[in-house]
Order: sequence, then C-alpha cells, then structure tokens
Amino acid sequence: MNNESTLSNSQTDWQRLDAMTDEDIDLSDCPEVTPEMFAKAVVRHGLPASKSKAQVTLRIDSDVLDWFKSQGQGYQTRINQLLRAYMDAHQ
Repeated sequence: MNNESTLSNSQTDWQRLDAMTDEDIDLSDCPEVTPEMFAKAVVRHGLPASKSKAQVTLRIDSDVLDWFKSQGQGYQTRINQLLRAYMDAHQ
C-alpha cells in the first residue's frame, strides 16, 4: 500500500496506523455476523471472476435450491459469491 497522501493536508497518522496490530483495533462497535444476518446479506455484483472453477456435485436442501432458482438467472453465481464471502469472513 502506498502511504503517500494525494492531498497535501492529510490528517492521517500513517506511522501510527502502520505500527498497529490487529489486537490494537477496537471492534467493540462492530457486532459479529450471525447466521441470521448472513442469511439477509446482499451479494454485490462486479466481483472479479475466479481464474478457474471446478464442476462439483453438491447436495443441498431442495427448498434452498428452489429459493436460489426463484431469484432468476445467475443463481449458481450467487451461491458461489455467498460461499466466497463466507470463506473470506472466516479466514
């Protein structure tokens, strides 16, 4: 990351931020995402396409699949985006 400001009057203390560890960050006002919150999440389009995909057979509840299909074309992509968001959130 380039720490040089594009503005000459930046008030950001980049040295202090660079010195911070994850433990120094106060997350008390950021609630942990619950399964209920995750279920209501909105997938944002425009994410970069994956370089490679693997075709798999996946067993999921039929009502879950029906719900995704009812959302229209691209339901498989939306399922993949939700799985990727979950993976990213838990790494």
